[in-house]
Amino acid sequence: MKMGQGVEWALHCCVNMSWAPAGEAVNSARLAELYQLPAAYLNKQLQALVRAGILSSVSGPRGGFQLAKPAEKITVLDVVLAIEGQEPAFRCESILANAPGSDPAEDYLRSCLVSQTMRQAELAWRQTLSRQTVAGIAASVERKSPGSRKDTLRRLMPARIQ
Repeated sequence: MKMGQGVEWALHCCVNMSWAPAGEAVNSARLAELYQLPAAYLNKQLQALVRAGILSSVSGPRGGFQLAKPAEKITVLDVVLAIEGQEPAFRCESILANAPGSDPAEDYLRSCLVSQTMRQAELAWRQTLSRQTVAGIAASVERKSPGSRKDTLRRLMPARIQ
């Protein structure tokens, strides 16, 4: 399975927003600058998170994006699905129905061992991602790099964070 780079970008941005003071928006141009990303493309990813209810958009001179709900309530799976879409990664086309000796009455989507294996793997993958939250990642980053939160906020919100 291959995910687009927008998933990585969105997760990092959500972690950064989880560190922002309550009610404070993070400017998307500053996020793009922090990670040296194309601002317009990053903004598209952030807008997808708004449509999914993960972020909210704040207009005005101190505008930007902020988490729409607590970081503890945002799973990695939520972010992945917001960016990549809800469709399963594997889509069985039931090609066994075209094989010699196939049974036209058989539901190959359900009985095909390849399809079953892929669905089980995707279920395990989704369950794992649903157990990881943005808050959990943020806490792990802070444990690994204790100054990262303050340094990141200083870069993203220089006038507001000292």
